[in-house]
Amino acid sequence: MSNLNKERLSVKKKILLACLLAIAMPLLLPAQQSSTTDSVLQQATIENVIQYAVKRQPLIQQSLIDQEITETTIKSKLADWYPQVNFGYNFNHVFQLNTFVVAGEVRNVGFKNTSAVQFTATQNIFNRDVLLASRTARDVRQLARQNTSSTKIDVAVNVSKGFYDVLATEQQIKVTRQDITRLERSLKDAQAQYNAGVTDKTDYKRASIALNNTRAQLKSNEELLHAKIELLKALMGYPASQPLNIVYDSLQMEQEVALDTLQTVNFSTRIEFQTLQTQRRLQQANVKYNKWSYLPTVAANGAYNLNFQNDQFSKVYNKDYPYSFAGLTVSVPIFQGGKRKYNIQNAEWQLKSIDWQEVNLKNSINSEYAQAIAVYKSNLASYLALKENMELAQEVYDVINLQYRSGVKTYLEVITAESDLRTARINYYNALYMVLAGKIDVQKALGQINY
Repeated sequence: MSNLNKERLSVKKKILLACLLAIAMPLLLPAQQSSTTDSVLQQATIENVIQYAVKRQPLIQQSLIDQEITETTIKSKLADWYPQVNFGYNFNHVFQLNTFVVAGEVRNVGFKNTSAVQFTATQNIFNRDVLLASRTARDVRQLARQNTSSTKIDVAVNVSKGFYDVLATEQQIKVTRQDITRLERSLKDAQAQYNAGVTDKTDYKRASIALNNTRAQLKSNEELLHAKIELLKALMGYPASQPLNIVYDSLQMEQEVALDTLQTVNFSTRIEFQTLQTQRRLQQANVKYNKWSYLPTVAANGAYNLNFQNDQFSKVYNKDYPYSFAGLTVSVPIFQGGKRKYNIQNAEWQLKSIDWQEVNLKNSINSEYAQAIAVYKSNLASYLALKENMELAQEVYDVINLQYRSGVKTYLEVITAESDLRTARINYYNALYMVLAGKIDVQKALGQINY
């Protein structure tokens, strides 16, 4: 092939490769982008944060894996209802044949080479282990699902509280930054008045002290916020290297504070109560299982054998001698030293134990609800009072600041009013998020958080 033809062929290959890449790249890039996008929240609202955690939190993933393990275990147990077919093969070479003396004559019996091919089949007709597996499969699956649901509820509650904790710190930072801006302006005014000879150094120094303290508080809150965001990421199962942009609507949160405090506890809505009922049914099945130990185990079985024999190795498989049978096996337990009686009593005591567990659970749920509703009402009262305090503190600061500029009030009174305003605002936001967190505890106690 000439060099010119080789160059043309090389150019064609390059063009073809470029076309394939141009077609493939748009198909590959979205997949990579979607994979990255799926693991990062663009807007971390409270709803998105909870949904993300419910899907990706490691504890929930482990619970889902446990569900799959439970499912495969059930299928493995139920497989014993199907016919069990086995195949066997053996080959034996005898160096010395068996010797018998018949009528004074010594004879060798058998063949030097023997082989057998065996097919066996067994069908369980009554087996208490398999019967227990078939009757409890539904409840075992349900128990696995309930365990996953319980884990999701705990994760959702913890993530919600972590979210509100982050919001409270963010609001403190926001308030502190606004205070710094106001204090910087006050410091500038105080310095101008001092330079003009209107006031002495006292106002200027007080403004500097207040500004320095507020800056230190801002730095402390910023470090605390970073730690709380990392904790929230851990609760969510969120990638530590990815940013988490918290998004919230203060007005909407204020509207979500309300809760019907006249609701009563319905035990059946609590996942713990549902789980206990499932455990009760499983234990009742366990009692029956132990009572079945007095019944026989029945199975049908059969086999088909092909036997091969010959003294010459090359002719072993020239002729077969088949042998087959079918039968019924019944195994009846007669005496086991009282073991079965004690196993039944043990299972019955465990069933009675669940009755007392139910009583204890109901008492715990009632106590949990009473505490949750008391904390919620207390936080709600604090929230309403602190909301009014914040509005009053804002009015007081505006009046005193105006009077100070008019020369009626001292700068100390301005600093005091400003400190009261900052404290009132921070307390208000903390109270808001505490009410929302308390509401979550009430909803959990009522069984209203379900996944």
